[in-house]
Amino acid sequence: MNDVLAGLLAERAEGADPVCLYGYDLDALTRHVHATVSALPEPFRMFYAMKANSAPEILEALAPHVAGFEVASGGEVAKARGAGPDSAVIFGGPAKTEREIADAIGHGVRRLHAESVLELYRISEVATRMSARVDVLLRVNLAGPFPSATLAMAGRPTQFGIDESVLGEAVTAAKKLPGIRPAGFHLHSLSNNLSAAAHLEMLELYRAKVLAWESEFDIRCEVLNVGGGIGINYADLGAQFDWEGFTRELTRFADRLPERWAEVDFECGRYLTAACGYYAVEVLDVKTNHGTHYVIVRGGTHHFRLPVSWQHNHPFTVFGVDEWRSHAPRPEVRDAPVTVVGELCTPKDVFARDVPLSRVRAGDVLVFHHAGAYGWDISHHDFLSHPHPEHVYFRTSSSA
Repeated sequence: MNDVLAGLLAERAEGADPVCLYGYDLDALTRHVHATVSALPEPFRMFYAMKANSAPEILEALAPHVAGFEVASGGEVAKARGAGPDSAVIFGGPAKTEREIADAIGHGVRRLHAESVLELYRISEVATRMSARVDVLLRVNLAGPFPSATLAMAGRPTQFGIDESVLGEAVTAAKKLPGIRPAGFHLHSLSNNLSAAAHLEMLELYRAKVLAWESEFDIRCEVLNVGGGIGINYADLGAQFDWEGFTRELTRFADRLPERWAEVDFECGRYLTAACGYYAVEVLDVKTNHGTHYVIVRGGTHHFRLPVSWQHNHPFTVFGVDEWRSHAPRPEVRDAPVTVVGELCTPKDVFARDVPLSRVRAGDVLVFHHAGAYGWDISHHDFLSHPHPEHVYFRTSSSA
């Protein structure tokens, strides 16, 4: 935890209301993203997948450092344009409406990723009505097999992409339909992968597949989108994806790509923004039921749904607050495992189970780390109508 956040928590802890906030270190964000993007060899590009965190402050900080934004809705198109009017935007997602397609074309979206044959026709019809010609990537759901990861997006039944077995039909449609131009392929098969070696293995598979399709279907690939899928190790924050080693090998991989593949795109979200965010919540009560020590906080999964969604213990630290203004006895737990829960009326409102702590008291603040992605954005904010958390965006460098 940096000094700016610690000062912020100490200040909030003196207030009348319990601490409940998201804090985002924008300097840490831009340093990480700049280093990540700078390590990419040609012809690789990094787009930011907005679904991870679409706060305007985050997007504006990212805009100068990434190749553009990957969006999955008309609302995200508007947010992307608001954050960086000149930024490139690419549009994916399995359920685009005609209105969204028209808005995307009107906003100058660079490419649309078609997820079915019907969607190709839908894009063509809208583009033709607008007298436009749109670059399209065909998203393919590969047969696999793939390296293991937390989530599989292809290689098994999912709603994403065009089944590889009918790709020929999709290529034929893309080549003949008016208003669209097939520019390449979109292959996003894994999510939250932690292994650099596995990711390189997957890219080798992509390379072989696209080369074969170019020959089989007489199509030229100019752009290959390899998706995101690079994960965060929430179980061990010190053992993250080896980006340095990955990009070192990626340079050798790039040397074997055809020159006609002018651009190879990543579209990462979690990997770019997770580490910059914190979710801080005050402990309202500490009690023991049936032998389990519970730490009950102001907040919950309606603010930060990621832990229950991914079924993991989210890492946190205890920010001790010595002042105790109540006349009531101050409950605490020492040298024992605790289960951290929120304020919701459901036993599923759990952040972490059986985590050993040396000490935690009512009135202390728990700070959940790596909460900058898939936290607030995926949460059911208004369940039980509790107040929303404060959102604070701060900088830590002396020159900021």
